[in-house]
Amino acid sequence: MDHYQPISCDFYDELEARATLRRSCHIEFRDASGQVQTTEAVIKDLYIRSKVEYMLLSTGLDIRLDHLISVDGKPLPETC
Repeated sequence: MDHYQPISCDFYDELEARATLRRSCHIEFRDASGQVQTTEAVIKDLYIRSKVEYMLLSTGLDIRLDHLISVDGKPLPETC
């Protein structure tokens, strides 16, 4: 697993707000092989495993937060 790069604190707060609202989001991210993927899902949870932040989607997919490209068209900004 490559080194985890924490995401922007403000963007993390936005992800938490979307999870609280329980509304579907358009999510663009890089998969484990580096390919760009898109999905439409509700953010069910944000959590940490082995010092890496993830989000769990309603589809059952887990995405490393530093693999996000954009959520609802808003690009992932630089880190804190």
